[in-house]
Amino acid sequence: MKEQCPVVSTQYDAAEEVGRELRTLTRRCVPTVHMRLLFGNGKTIEIVGPANIVEETTGAIVNAANSSLFGGGGVDGAIHRAGGPAILAECRQIVSKIGRLHAGKAVITTAGRLAARRVIHTVGPVYRGGNYGEAETLGSCHRESVRLADEHSLGSLSFPAISTGAYGYPVSDAAPIAISSTADALASAQHVTKCRFVLFDVATLRAYERAAEKLSNSTSLFRIEKANS
Repeated sequence: MKEQCPVVSTQYDAAEEVGRELRTLTRRCVPTVHMRLLFGNGKTIEIVGPANIVEETTGAIVNAANSSLFGGGGVDGAIHRAGGPAILAECRQIVSKIGRLHAGKAVITTAGRLAARRVIHTVGPVYRGGNYGEAETLGSCHRESVRLADEHSLGSLSFPAISTGAYGYPVSDAAPIAISSTADALASAQHVTKCRFVLFDVATLRAYERAAEKLSNSTSLFRIEKANS
């Protein structure tokens, strides 16, 4: 069994020293893969945590960005701080060409100092009760991220729990959308063979595990392998 990462506070929008402490605690720590979704074609989705997405070594990590692409709190701020100014510089270039990034869309930049090769920035929906197309927008975030990774011939990417922080999406509702839309996109990808959900606390991890188990009962697309199985 791999060494489990310590459960640490992830208040990314706190002072810079908190971010440094978080990176120190998680560096060289291999996050536990609690569950794998195994596809018949050899592709996989992994549910991982508690873990810090900025430490991921996949081809790309997904940033839960805001529409300005200029960084912010949460995962967004953590990625910009850890990756350095090169990420923001490319984001500014993108905004100068297309303007603000709409919810459900995605763009790709360098990863700067991060271990991952690229960062895919996507804007999740602000949750307003679920009656304003939030589910479709959230699904689009995941599909577009896989599509961009595939277009850039990347073999793997890591997702956070998009929109479940400041944007208020209930994790129990967001998790099945995230997993099902990612599974659909992964099934048809040419280059991407692995996606990871890198989840920062136990409650979010458990919600994603429950969602995966429920989905497995209604689809033949994948089977589940648990860490203790």
